[in-house]
Amino acid sequence: MISLDDVPRQTLLSAFQNRLNLSFLDLRLLDTALTHRSFINETASRENLTHNERLEFLGDAVLGQVVASLLYERLQGRPEGELARIKSIVVSEHTLAPIAAAIGIPEALRMGRGEEISGGRNKKAILADSLEALIGAVFVDSGYEAVQRFVQDLMEPAIAETIRGQSKDYKTIIQEYAQKYLKEMPAYELERSEGPDHARIFWVSCLIAKRRYGPCAGSTKKEAEQIVAQEVYARLKDSSKLAAERLAAIGSLSP
Repeated sequence: MISLDDVPRQTLLSAFQNRLNLSFLDLRLLDTALTHRSFINETASRENLTHNERLEFLGDAVLGQVVASLLYERLQGRPEGELARIKSIVVSEHTLAPIAAAIGIPEALRMGRGEEISGGRNKKAILADSLEALIGAVFVDSGYEAVQRFVQDLMEPAIAETIRGQSKDYKTIIQEYAQKYLKEMPAYELERSEGPDHARIFWVSCLIAKRRYGPCAGSTKKEAEQIVAQEVYARLKDSSKLAAERLAAIGSLSP
C-alpha cells in the first residue's frame, strides 16, 4: 500500500491515527482500512494494493463481539431479545455512518474517481464499512484488548442513547412487531443483485404474515433490508388503527 516516499499519504494517516489516540505498528494496515475497492479498480498498477473488504469482514465480527460483551455486562437481567435489539441498532449502518464521518473517515478514504463523482464519501454504506475495516485493522495490529478499548470509547454515546430507548430502526420495529403480535419472524430474501462490484445494487423483499413486500433496492443488503422494512412499516401502519397503535407502542424511530 503506502510506500516510503509517499509522504503526503503517510502524513495524512499519521494525523488521522493521532486524532483517535491510535498508534499503528504497521501503518499499512490503516492504509488498507481506508482504501475503497473502487480505488484499486481504477488504479493502473495494482501491485501491492489492497482494498478494505477483508478488514471490514473481520471488523464487523469484532465490533459485534465487543458490543455484545458490553451490553451483557451493563444490562444485567435484561432478556436476550432486548440485548439483541439494542446490539442491532448500535452496530447498524444508521449508527456507524455518522460516527465514521465524525472521526474523519471521509477525508482519509481513498476511492476511485467514479465513486467520488457519485458521492461515495457521503454514502452511509461506504462510511459504515470503512469504520468496520478500521476496527478490524486495530484488532490485527494491536490485539483484542486494544480494540475493545477503542470500540468502547468510540461507541459509548451510541450505546448509551440506544439503551435509553431514544432510537429504533425500521427493521428492529418490524421484528418486534412480528414477534409480539404475529408470533413469527420477518423473512428477508435477496431477490437479485446487479451492477459492478464497486457500485452493486441489491434487491431485497420481506415476507411477513404470508404477504411479500418489495423488493426494494439498496447499495448493500443491510440497506435494502432497512428500506423494505420501512415499506412494511408504512403499509402496516396504514392497514388499521390497531396496527398503527401497536407499532407506536413498540418505540419511536431514529430521526
